Amino acid sequence: MSSAANLTLVLGGARSGKSRYAESLIAALPPPWQPPWTYLATAEAGDAEMAARIAAHRARRGPQWRTVEASRDLATALNLCRTAPVLVDCLTLWLSNLMLADADIDAEIDRLERTLASVRAPAVLVANEVGSGIVPDNPLGRRFRDLQGLLNQRIAARADRVVLVVAGLPLAVKGML
Repeated sequence: MSSAANLTLVLGGARSGKSRYAESLIAALPPPWQPPWTYLATAEAGDAEMAARIAAHRARRGPQWRTVEASRDLATALNLCRTAPVLVDCLTLWLSNLMLADADIDAEIDRLERTLASVRAPAVLVANEVGSGIVPDNPLGRRFRDLQGLLNQRIAARADRVVLVVAGLPLAVKGML
């Protein structure tokens, strides 16, 4: 990641390889950026299967990553590490958590955008691209899909680089790989 690409948004579908790709961007940073890198995790282990997924992600990252749990207050967590490289994984789970908590989504996205404007080190944010599938058959599903699309648009507009990962392959959407 060059210094020109301070903010990168990595998009993709489920199991597309977006998290692994995002981790590789941080791990490839030149000096002075070095481990430990910060991983802001938004997932909540609500069941055994999700706990296993979280454990697998942590094991894959290894000891060079420091994990900070930020399931809802992402702006505050990001602000605490704004001078060191950070990976946020993922905005989709963050949005879902906010919706389930009946939070003010627009206010939280505004807070996130203000915080991102103050970040002084490389930041990589991961999100699902959810609008390419079927139209959800219920109002909550449609609201989630619409809000995720708007969130992705807002972060992509701010980002120096946007990458779409398909079948493990990164495709430049904005900026260079």
